[in-house]
Amino acid sequence: MMLKIFLLNSRLGGTLRVRLATLFCVVFFSVGIPPAYAMQQPAVESTAMVIPKNLQTVGQGKYSYWFWDLYQAKLATPNGQFISYQQSTPLLLELSYLRNISKKEFVDATLDQWRIQAGKVQKQHKLWAGELTGLWRDVKKGDTLSAELHSDGLISFYFNQEWLGNTKDPALGPAFFDIWLSEKTTAPALRQQLLALP
Repeated sequence: MMLKIFLLNSRLGGTLRVRLATLFCVVFFSVGIPPAYAMQQPAVESTAMVIPKNLQTVGQGKYSYWFWDLYQAKLATPNGQFISYQQSTPLLLELSYLRNISKKEFVDATLDQWRIQAGKVQKQHKLWAGELTGLWRDVKKGDTLSAELHSDGLISFYFNQEWLGNTKDPALGPAFFDIWLSEKTTAPALRQQLLALP
C-alpha cells in the first residue's frame, strides 16, 4: 500500500509530492499506527501475580516498639500450620501498618535485624537491601505490605494487594522471614503468636 502511494506520487509535481508525503507522515504518526515490524511482535503477557486466596491463618499479633504500635502481622499457609520453609509454602506474611513508615526506615530496620541475627551486616545483606529498596514503597497508616514466600526461596511482594515484584536471590526468602520466625528474632512474643506456639 505504501509503495503504491509513493509510486503514484512520483508522477506528480515536486511541490505537490512533498506536500502529500508530509501529510502522510503527519497522519501516520498522529493516529499511532504501528510500523509493520511492531505488528509482528508477539503480545507480551502480564507477569503480575495475585495473592493466594485459599491460605489459612497460622497466627497473628501486633508489633509495638516502646510506646508506638507499628503494625499488625499475620502468617498464613495452605493448611494453617507451619512446619518449615520448604514444607509450608506458599507462606504469606502480611504486615498491616498502624503508623506511617518510610521505605528507607523499613529497609534500615531490615538491615539492623540481619545484623543482629548474623552478628554483622554482610555484603550479601547490602545487596538484598538494594533489591528491597527497588521493590518497596513508603507506607501510611492502613497500608498493607505482604510477602509471599515460594518453594524456590523467592518472594513476591504486594502493596495493598497490588503486586510489586519478585526477589531474585533464593537465599533472601528465608533470611527475610527469619526476621519474624527465627529463634533469634528480636520480637519473640510476636514470633510465638505468628507460629501459634504454646
